[in-house]
Order: sequence, then structure tokens, then C-alpha cells
Amino acid sequence: MRLTLEALHVLDAIERKGSFAAAAAELHRVPSAITYTVQKLEEDLGVRLFDRSGHRAVLTEAGRELLQEGRRILRAADALEARVKRVATGWEAELRIAYDDILPVDPILALIGEFYRAECGSRIRLQAEVLGGCWDALLADRADLVIGAPGEGPPGGGYAVRPLGRVEFVFAVAPGHPLASAEEPLSSEQILQHRSVAAADSSRQLPARTTGLLSGQDVLTVPNLGTKALAQALSLGVGYLPRHVAEPYLADGRLIAKRTREEKAPALLFLAWRTAHRGKGLAWFIERITGDASLRQRLRLLS
Repeated sequence: MRLTLEALHVLDAIERKGSFAAAAAELHRVPSAITYTVQKLEEDLGVRLFDRSGHRAVLTEAGRELLQEGRRILRAADALEARVKRVATGWEAELRIAYDDILPVDPILALIGEFYRAECGSRIRLQAEVLGGCWDALLADRADLVIGAPGEGPPGGGYAVRPLGRVEFVFAVAPGHPLASAEEPLSSEQILQHRSVAAADSSRQLPARTTGLLSGQDVLTVPNLGTKALAQALSLGVGYLPRHVAEPYLADGRLIAKRTREEKAPALLFLAWRTAHRGKGLAWFIERITGDASLRQRLRLLS
């Protein structure tokens, strides 16, 4: 390969220090070695990297482009070196975390920020799932850790679980919807006459789950709970929403809560992870989530 990290380091030092001699001093090289590296690089690439017509060498347009992109390569190389060293000490190169869309993402992002500040070196891949999607991601090895998986996990084993807490639901309709003025509590027969809005299960392999739907009911299927809440506020349908998702709409009057004869029970959510995975990053997240009661409060979970 014509372009080397050593050559990029030389270019970077020349540009920062302002001269070949100063770059040589910083890199603990003799000036002639710096000159040779630049000349060899120019010869290999077939371009002039420095304009030497003046009192000092100045980067050409091609040289500036090479240095700009080269610095990105140097940063990537440094990051890779750090990750390799971390992996050698038990930290994962990448940790895949899935969370159920029923949870607010802000506390999870704050936790990831705390992990980054600890400079553990692992990359994080975060993904949102709906209904059985967290369990599906865990069993299909698309996630190492899942936060907020609803209900009991599927058979097959290979994972450990810890209860996180419960999420409370509210049946919500738009103020202009026919059910808004109906006498409470609403019966299943009344609800069945109107379209429901449902968030689609994101499972790829496990059977898709549904919740809060009545047999034979017309349904509008949307990709996530945020879209479901908005669709209900637009009177496109009705249905149960996690209370914390519905609260902003209830507060400003875009949705109203209605009591039903068959209230939806709170959903029990779990933290789950693959037992074959023993990295330090996974252990860090498990310890923080299970040991911090305030975090579960920020996730809007009931005990």
C-alpha cells in the first residue's frame, strides 16, 4: 500500500509545526528522513503535496485534501488501537442494546452517555423494538442486552432475566371521537364498533404479539407507540397507551382518558441478556440498571 500511517503522521506534524525541521524534532527523526518520506509519498502518488517555491513548504490543494482525510484515518486508527486494547482486557468491541418502544429513550441515552464518560472503549448499537421484538432480538442474537422486554420470555433458554417494573396503561380517544362523549365505563361492544390503532410487533422470527385488540375489530397498524399516540389524537382510532406516552396529549387536551369495563392490566417489563456473553460492558449496564432505583423511576416504571 502506497499510503501509510507513518506518512500521514509526517504530513500532520509538518502542517501543525510549520516546517520540516520542527516536524522532525517532534517525531524524533532527522530532517532528511522527513524530507525522504514526503518525496517518496509524492512519487508513489504521482502528485505534488507541497509547493516549495517560497521560503517555506506550503501544502498544495492535493496535499490539503490528503491531510484532511488522512487525519480522519489517523483518528480512526487511534480509536481502533484503543478498542483492541480494551477488548484484550474484557471490554466488548461492540455492545448491542435493544429497548422496548414502551420506554422513554432519554434515560437510556443518559446511561449510554455515562458509559462513554467512563471511557470503556466499546461501541454501542442501540435499537428500538416493539412488543415481542426485544425477545426476538435476544434469541436471534441481534442484541446482547434488552431493556423492557414485556412479559415472560419464550422457551429455549440461553438468557437471564431481572424484573424491571410495570407500565400502566390508559384508554385514550380524541375529543372529537364518538367514544369521547360515551358513558363510562366503556364496554367491549362499544369499543369494537370503532377502529383501533396498534403498534406493529417488530419480531422477525417469533410469532407477532398483539395487545389491547378485540376480535374482529378494524385496526390501523403503525410502526411505534409515538405514531400510535399521534394517530389517536388525530381521531384515526382508539386504544390503550402507556400512561407516560399519553400524558402530554392528555395535558393539552388532544386526548382524553376513558374508563373501560375491562381495564388493561399493567405490563411487567424485564431486563434480559444472553448468558454466553460475559463482557465487561454488559456487566456494567446490568449493574447500573439493576442497582439504580432512580433510573427505573426515570423510565416511568412502577414497582
